[in-house]
Amino acid sequence: MKIKEFSNERFTIYLGDVLDCFSRVPNKSVDLIFADPPYNIGKEFVGVKDKLEVQEYIHWMECWIGEFDRVVKPTGSIYLMNSTQNFAHMDIICRSKFFVQSRIVWAYDSSSVQAKRRFGSSWEPILHMTKSKTAYTFNSKDILVEAKTGSKRKLIDYRNSPPRPYNNEKIPSNVWEIPRVRFKMEEYEDHPTQKPHALLERIILASSDQEDTVLDPFSGSFSTGYACKKLRRKFIGFDISEEYVKIGIRRLALPSNYTANALAKKKERKTKNKSKQDHCLSNSGKNRKSISSSGGAS
Repeated sequence: MKIKEFSNERFTIYLGDVLDCFSRVPNKSVDLIFADPPYNIGKEFVGVKDKLEVQEYIHWMECWIGEFDRVVKPTGSIYLMNSTQNFAHMDIICRSKFFVQSRIVWAYDSSSVQAKRRFGSSWEPILHMTKSKTAYTFNSKDILVEAKTGSKRKLIDYRNSPPRPYNNEKIPSNVWEIPRVRFKMEEYEDHPTQKPHALLERIILASSDQEDTVLDPFSGSFSTGYACKKLRRKFIGFDISEEYVKIGIRRLALPSNYTANALAKKKERKTKNKSKQDHCLSNSGKNRKSISSSGGAS
């Protein structure tokens, strides 16, 4: 597949397969990577079904995680998402290359039909990793949240001398309770696995500075790019789907030959996916032909 580029002086989008697109990114040139790849649980993206044999999917992950190692700066950071089913494989692959700083739980309410013979899933894991064990960006003052326990009850912290009231703010823990994107929300885009602006803004504020370069190799709804535009970061995004790339072109106001009608925002309910039927790991064998490759997920 021939790579197509859409860019201005701050933002670049590549339309193509993820591994091909990585060839356009120089060594040690990226400050922050946020990656939300297809989870291999049967989601249906535009023209692509997300289902590979388990070992094939693991090998595919290893290939593009190796590219992270090449393009990220020595002081750079990486946030990588996946399903709970794949988290253990992902963690083991990444530990051999990066320092895992946090294992984050993104928790959300699910109003849809849940499992009836096991506990329903309402969280997704995020690995926060760095190239260096100690030399990396973490802007703790930019991501403070309300401290709801001690400060609200006006408790005194006697561990300090002299004793003083608990702080009103704190650095977030590794459990992030952030609502998913819903149909009636302004930020909603026509993508089955869109991630909320609040989640992306926390990551970008914490682990990059203004004018840093942020890379999202599975851009999907291009919410990462949109957050970079808002927060004054440079952005590089990949996606294999032309329909999703058009979302990015619109959201980042990039020049292209598409008409205004072709780039117009579409709003349809995300009700067609049936990935929850495959939340168990009894998937091996059974004619699982896949055309999944690199469709974006953020």
